[in-house]
Amino acid sequence: MSGHSQFALLRSRRFAPFFATQALGAFNDNAFRQALVVLVAFHLGLSDAQVGFYSNLAPALFILPFFLFSASAGQLAEKFEKTRLIRYVKLFEIGAMALAAWGFHSGNVALLLGVLFLMGLHSTVFGPIKYAILPQMLKSEELVGGNGLVEMGTSLAILTGMIAGGALMALAGVGPGAASALVIGVAIAGYLVSRAIPPAPPTAPELRFEWNPLVETVRVLGFVRRDRTVFNAVLGISWFWFFGGVFTAQLPNYTKLYLGGTDTVAILVLALFSIGVGAGSLLCERLSGRKVEIGLVPFGSIGLSLFGIDLYFARPELATTQGLGAFAFLAAPGSWRIALDLTLLGVFAGFYIVPLFALVQSRARREELSRVIAGNNILNALFMVAAAALGIGLTALGLSIPQIFLVVALLNVAVAAYIYTLVPEFLMRFLSWLLVSLLYRIRSEDLERVPEDGPALLVCNHVSYMDALIVAGVVRRPLRFVMYYRIFDIPLLRFIFRTAKAIPIAGRHEDPALLERAFDAIDQALADGELVCIFPEGGLTRDGAIAPFRSGVERILARHPVPVVPLALRGLWGSVFSRRDSALGRARLPRRFRAHIALVVGTPVAPDEASAALLEQRVKALRGSWA
Repeated sequence: MSGHSQFALLRSRRFAPFFATQALGAFNDNAFRQALVVLVAFHLGLSDAQVGFYSNLAPALFILPFFLFSASAGQLAEKFEKTRLIRYVKLFEIGAMALAAWGFHSGNVALLLGVLFLMGLHSTVFGPIKYAILPQMLKSEELVGGNGLVEMGTSLAILTGMIAGGALMALAGVGPGAASALVIGVAIAGYLVSRAIPPAPPTAPELRFEWNPLVETVRVLGFVRRDRTVFNAVLGISWFWFFGGVFTAQLPNYTKLYLGGTDTVAILVLALFSIGVGAGSLLCERLSGRKVEIGLVPFGSIGLSLFGIDLYFARPELATTQGLGAFAFLAAPGSWRIALDLTLLGVFAGFYIVPLFALVQSRARREELSRVIAGNNILNALFMVAAAALGIGLTALGLSIPQIFLVVALLNVAVAAYIYTLVPEFLMRFLSWLLVSLLYRIRSEDLERVPEDGPALLVCNHVSYMDALIVAGVVRRPLRFVMYYRIFDIPLLRFIFRTAKAIPIAGRHEDPALLERAFDAIDQALADGELVCIFPEGGLTRDGAIAPFRSGVERILARHPVPVVPLALRGLWGSVFSRRDSALGRARLPRRFRAHIALVVGTPVAPDEASAALLEQRVKALRGSWA
């Protein structure tokens, strides 16, 4: 696993054709829209009032299909084979771009606005397929990397599409023809590439199609709300579109009025943000250790707020110089701070959005995922409309563009705090990811031996106060830990353990009632199909050796027989928090800071074969001589 790169997916037929298809679609969508903007604004001789009317009407026409057809699109993606649907969508795109070419040639704005509605319909249908097909094509440990590549590809495709569409339409004399050739050629290329996507079987072929879009909209929103974590992840995604919608809507005037820039600076601003999103999306796999690490979400939201706030302080007043090109802008005082803010906003946007999409894909039921994505798209559209309304409202109240940035960045702080209060799992994962990432360098072996679903008991050697956080940070499924109550009550870690629903336990002579409650809680967790992890030694090792396993594991299996998966932590002995200083009675710090450690997973043992002695032998063999 350590040698794996997400870029290897780009050489795989199960991912590369789909990646190219969606990137070409994003490119073409934005090439058409930018060509339309240039045509209407500069080539048709329309009045300022007409240009303003069409500029306000266009986003509404593009978003409208998300409200009308998302629910139906989710049903299609569940009921029918997804690859065939993608090819139909690409054929639809070719037809729409043929109409666009005629509209460009004739200057028919009404026809072009109709095509814009059709492209919104194209995105509406493709969206549920796009995100629901990834879990079918990728292994669970590839999901974050695959989503990162998709977000990176989409971000760069949007940027290059806008540049190409606008530049070609601006060509004197041949603009409409050049733009038409581009959008039709890319649409055809997208269809041809889509023919190489492997089959993706329907996840709910028996689904009865509901033709009433209102009824189905209510139903898909119900699917979104069914799982609290999924619902709050969807709300987090929708908030991201709100946040980004307010920011991007202000960028053209911000570039002109506050940066003093020309269209080249506008392109630079979009490029910096897009490159940042791409870099952040790709970094997610490395930072998360190839698993769905929702601890990155608070990290991303912190960065969005910090650099959004700094963007206000970097340039709160109107520019004193106008008409700057990209190089002149970068040479001006204070411009590199603004460029860095825009880039890091993109980076932290990637940290924020990629784990949320991966979380929805991994937690939602497979047979409902497309409809959950459809519900997500409906909520995204609502939040985007609300973003436009807020931007208009704040402008009407007299706020400057930097002040609008500041307001939205502060709102992001409040919304993040609210979401993390509702779902403390996000903040818990952030704190545990931060602690473990700072203190250790972790390698894992044979993680696929941990069952993907169903109950199981995990047994592990106990070396440090951080063992539970390390195991939870590596194993992809949520775990219920059984831990000594004194460790459970350690300040700061107490919040993490409580949020993770750890089960405190005490010795029979310390607190018999707590001991019995612990065994009852373990039994209930296994009955509910959860993973439970215990440290059968009963306490931290005092000399690095594995102490005899206690009989509690046998009592658990007698009450609820489940498979037992042995785990072994290697390399922790002597690292921070691994042993006590006998003279001072405290953890030795710093001691083997950023230590190289490993978590090794053994072959599952059947419950009728598992005994404390056998499991002790298995864990010792897994750990080997590397204590």
